[in-house]
Amino acid sequence: MTYKEILKQYWGYDHFRGIQEEIIENIGNGHDTLGLMPTGGGKSITFQVPALSKDGICLVITPLIALMKDQVQNLKRRGIKAIAVYSGMTREEILVALENCIFGDYKFLYISPERLDTEIFRIKLRSMKVSMITVDESHCISQWGYDFRPAYLKISEIRTLLPDVPVLALTATATPQVVEDIQQKLSFREGSRVFRMSFERKNLAYIVRPTENKQEELLHILTKMNGSAIVYTRNRKRTREVAELLTNHQITATFYHAGLNNDVKDLRQKQWQTGEYRVMVATNAFGMGIDKPDVRLVIHIDMPDSPEAYFQEAGRAGRDGQKAYAVLLYAKSDKITLNKRISDTFPDKEYIRKVYEDLQYFFQMAMGDGLGCTYAFNLDEFCRNFKHFPVQADSALKILTRAGYLEYTDEQDNGSRLIFTLRRDELYKLQEYDADTEKVLNTLLRSYTGLFTDYAYISEESLSVRTGLDRQKIYDTLIMLTQRRILHYIPRKKTPYIIYTRERVEKEHIHLSREVYEDRKDSYATRIKAMTEYATAEENCRSRMLLHYFGEKNRHNCGHCDVCLKKHKSGISQAEYEKISNAITELLKEKPLPIADLTATLPFSPSHMEQVVSYLVTEEIIHLQNGILHL
Repeated sequence: MTYKEILKQYWGYDHFRGIQEEIIENIGNGHDTLGLMPTGGGKSITFQVPALSKDGICLVITPLIALMKDQVQNLKRRGIKAIAVYSGMTREEILVALENCIFGDYKFLYISPERLDTEIFRIKLRSMKVSMITVDESHCISQWGYDFRPAYLKISEIRTLLPDVPVLALTATATPQVVEDIQQKLSFREGSRVFRMSFERKNLAYIVRPTENKQEELLHILTKMNGSAIVYTRNRKRTREVAELLTNHQITATFYHAGLNNDVKDLRQKQWQTGEYRVMVATNAFGMGIDKPDVRLVIHIDMPDSPEAYFQEAGRAGRDGQKAYAVLLYAKSDKITLNKRISDTFPDKEYIRKVYEDLQYFFQMAMGDGLGCTYAFNLDEFCRNFKHFPVQADSALKILTRAGYLEYTDEQDNGSRLIFTLRRDELYKLQEYDADTEKVLNTLLRSYTGLFTDYAYISEESLSVRTGLDRQKIYDTLIMLTQRRILHYIPRKKTPYIIYTRERVEKEHIHLSREVYEDRKDSYATRIKAMTEYATAEENCRSRMLLHYFGEKNRHNCGHCDVCLKKHKSGISQAEYEKISNAITELLKEKPLPIADLTATLPFSPSHMEQVVSYLVTEEIIHLQNGILHL
């Protein structure tokens, strides 16, 4: 089948959009390809269509579990065999999934970058017939990207195992520097190409609202405007506070951040998507992979620290093509707060060395020990013991990770698990359970196997649904059964880890290279400066500023951001003033003209032309002499 026939059969479309077809043709011909497409630009089609035309399986590397699950379900609904492997699955589940990829005629394997480095995956990969590799959110591989994830660097190692397999890298946010870095880190081969779709969103109006009372302004905007909305905040605590504020003012809202368990996150996202809640208040954890087309408003109550992050988050609005607004609430203190983030994110080198030394005392590690050791790590406890501020300590550990002294993982989601400590026959002899406990035990035994021989991962949410008991009751019952030594229940826990990648060294021998520290600090400071300039600009079109940042040299203003709509001193809008003044100066570059000829030549309102000419003459930008205008 041709690419268009595949598109028609599985998606029902007759034609590709934008640069989709060019990307598909290039990757289909076996060339490494980088596609830069804005949010909502139809990235998925660019790898799903060519993969369906080839023999074998397409390996899709993506950082978001929610996105994986969503795409796998969408493909299954279209009759396409797809499967996902991600953190939190048991070894048996992973093994079955990978075996299916070898023998089960699957077309797509979605996998998180962290799983690439596992022995089980590498062994099974050798038996798979891989047709192409897709790297979604590929800016995560770049040291200069705003969302760098070290696990992405493992992709180039996968390429050495599959030397003839082409790679398609996709992203919605990349500066020219990041574009270059992506190609280098993914070892793009000769003949590779970059395809760029305009990032301009003509239906999205960018607004900066200066205010010293952000809460009041937020309520005002949400009261005046209708439709679904996302409000972005800087930290987890603030998501709860803002959601409560909105609820207290009869605006239905819920909150979302990385610290919530997956069941809660899935439920809240679903409630927001179905309209049960109008507003989602969230940290940047609610970003990539969120697909709700009719979001009318994205409001940032706190300043993001890069145009990349802002552009991507703001881009959640108006994906249905209808008019939408991205509003940034800006207070004068935000500039100071942003600049403080530089020193918080890149503390002094001596401080970083001190954190390293304190870590050794925390784990009671001798000099020369450590290589290969893994420790569960409680940041708050560490900071209490050694009198560190959590933000700076967290940053120091991340810099030590980049320098290769250790690996500081984010919170690893360890699911709930249990094992029966009584034998099956002993369990049946006990008859003193109440009705609810009986329900829980019977449901456990019906739902899970191997509970008497090994720990099994369980879902309290699933048990709640099957028994009709609420989650708290399930938890309390399992704790009670643990105390009575009938079973051993380990509740779900999110734990960061420290993994030592080399033996302990003296703090004086800690080397932080220019690339690890100074270059990254300069890059971060540049992004913050660009974000501050965006927020404080009074004369430049907001859309144009963002597009220029990403290397797109558009020469026209959007006409609907707050700057463009602001009245110019001439008495008309800034956008119209620029259009008319540019047209006048271009004509006068050719030759001087009478005012009447100017009015007759240019397609603008005569009264607006008169206002602009009057202003330009008053400011001596153009000159009037004997009824003739000239530069």
